[in-house]
Amino acid sequence: MSLTASKLYKKISQYDNLVSYETIKKAYNLSKKAHANQFRGSGEKYFTHPLAVADYLIQMKLDSSTIITALLHDVVEDSEITLENIKDEFGIEISKLVDGVTKLSKLDLKFGFAQAENFRKLLLASSDDIRVLLVKLADRLHNIRTINGIKNNNKRAKICYETLEIFAPLAERLGINAIQRELEDRCFAVLKPETRDSILKRLKLIYSQDELNIPHITKEIQTLLKKNNIKSHVTGRIKSSYSIWKKMQYKNLSMDQLSDIMAFRVIVDNVTNCYKSIGILHQEYTAIMGRFKDYISAPKRNGYQSLHSSLIGPKKTRIEVQIRTSVMNEFALNGVAAHWIYKEGAYWSEGLKYKWVRELIQIIEESNEPEEFLENTKLEMYNDQVFCFTPKGNLIILPKGANAVDFSYAVHSEVGNSAVGVKINNKNRLMTTEIKNGDQVEILTSKSGFPDPKWIEICITGKAKSAIKRFIRKQEIKEFLQLGTALLQKEYRQQNKRMHEKSLSRVINEFGLLDLEELLIEIGKGNIKSREVLSFLYPEKQNAKHKLPVLKKPHKQKSMKIKGAISGMAIHYAHCCHPLPGERIVGIVTTGKGITVHALDCFALEKFNDMPEVWLEISWDREGESFHRGSLVTVLSNEPGSLADITKIISVNDGNISNIQVVSRSLDYYKFNIDLEVRNLNHLNQIIVAMRLSQFVESVERGKD
Repeated sequence: MSLTASKLYKKISQYDNLVSYETIKKAYNLSKKAHANQFRGSGEKYFTHPLAVADYLIQMKLDSSTIITALLHDVVEDSEITLENIKDEFGIEISKLVDGVTKLSKLDLKFGFAQAENFRKLLLASSDDIRVLLVKLADRLHNIRTINGIKNNNKRAKICYETLEIFAPLAERLGINAIQRELEDRCFAVLKPETRDSILKRLKLIYSQDELNIPHITKEIQTLLKKNNIKSHVTGRIKSSYSIWKKMQYKNLSMDQLSDIMAFRVIVDNVTNCYKSIGILHQEYTAIMGRFKDYISAPKRNGYQSLHSSLIGPKKTRIEVQIRTSVMNEFALNGVAAHWIYKEGAYWSEGLKYKWVRELIQIIEESNEPEEFLENTKLEMYNDQVFCFTPKGNLIILPKGANAVDFSYAVHSEVGNSAVGVKINNKNRLMTTEIKNGDQVEILTSKSGFPDPKWIEICITGKAKSAIKRFIRKQEIKEFLQLGTALLQKEYRQQNKRMHEKSLSRVINEFGLLDLEELLIEIGKGNIKSREVLSFLYPEKQNAKHKLPVLKKPHKQKSMKIKGAISGMAIHYAHCCHPLPGERIVGIVTTGKGITVHALDCFALEKFNDMPEVWLEISWDREGESFHRGSLVTVLSNEPGSLADITKIISVNDGNISNIQVVSRSLDYYKFNIDLEVRNLNHLNQIIVAMRLSQFVESVERGKD
């Protein structure tokens, strides 16, 4: 029986007393007129589609604005009606909602530029109003329900695969399990009909042979709870074929090995009885270890709440039990729609419950490339997460597979840097221990603690990796500084001289260094010899027999214009990072010394974080034939011809070696620091790639002091 405007109004008015019959009728007639000459693939009039979407959203008891949006969601795209027309007729709220939905084109499985842009619009629209997503999900659900109207098999498969990739997980994140399950099962029937039929036949066989069928088990559970004075409503079902197939794939199990094909839902009147009920069931039946989950005290990210447990139930039958209140059950079925308050129209007041939507918006704002955005978004939407707690009960959310190292840096970088151990659930564990859902994690710290460099390879979060690398760089610089100071002081003592910072300023200026600290660091690294410093400062005091060579300035890089440089100021290239044309750079202005050019990711810039006045925004003006110093860290096999091979490779690729230093050696390998002159970053990268092709090269990376 076809829905009329008056029937729609009657349905809505049962739960929304602000609905206007005139507005519903106007939207109904406008949609019907706009789609009058349009037909679906099945041959039905197109108007049946927006009508079905509206009817489904009415079943979810969404407000009249959402229903009107459902009726109008295709008119702008498929007819001459404009958003301005919608705004004039229905107001700004409806026009914004319609605009949010009509901007969404069907996503292509290739996830190219245009498709990523469409997905971007989807999430941008949802940031203002989640109702846009609800209309889109209902729209997709009706399209999947009627997908057999599409005759092209490839097109059907494409739509179903896209639905499983994007829309079913989106429904899950919004907590709308009813839509999620139906989308999954219907798409599964299209994509893998034979597999689905096999699972359904097997389920039918299992069910027919089970002497204790679902009605029997349902009655036994309800009777048990009633004896313990708990009023309940118990229902049972066979799990969907798609969820069974996914579990078989994920756990690499056969159907015989699955322990929870049958699931029973227990609805009680309050939270206290939820916990009482699970206690009674655990006393009566054997609970399967590790299968109890408390989503009431620690809800899922989408707000879902329930107690889950797997039991060996009546007659040794393996079953899954879910226990929740009626309010929790309503949310489990309809997710965010169950909490929609049409008078206020705002979900954001619920705090962190839908934080994931905001995180997606943040990714949108920070991503320049659509493909990068799409990849990040898929990770955020589909990857499992781990929910764990600090000893004070604060919730920490980590990606699946994260360990205690990741946890420590998620709390605070200083906690990670001083971590010496961890207690997980009050038991001492290794820092490499993987965190599980519900774990209580306490990081043990010490003032003398510091991160182990091996943690970089073990942790999985970007925050932990970058914090550890930053700490190690600082420690290395500190050690070079101490070593350089000791070496220079020793040389002064041997020459019977007193060290004065003022006299050393000549050396600092000569090399274009920033300050005494940088000079000492260069000495500690071995780039500048302490004897050469004294030889430069006091050449006349050197004994002729043992006279040391006067300190020579490094090979000067040929002049190259820098955009943004202050006219007349001297330009020096930093020794710490050896910036090359082709990479992003920044200038540090030092009074009396000029501008020192650093690579934007140079560690030395950290000490200028609190000095914004010395930062200068600069860039390379051109990439000519001038040469710049580059640095390589190379590990070669210890065998004849290895060094000759790489020097030849560098020469063939137009590089000029200015210095080679052996860092370490073993029976099998040599480690070298190689300084060479290159035109730009691309030139250096070409040499690196060529060296990696050599049979003698174990590893080669760009060196940054």
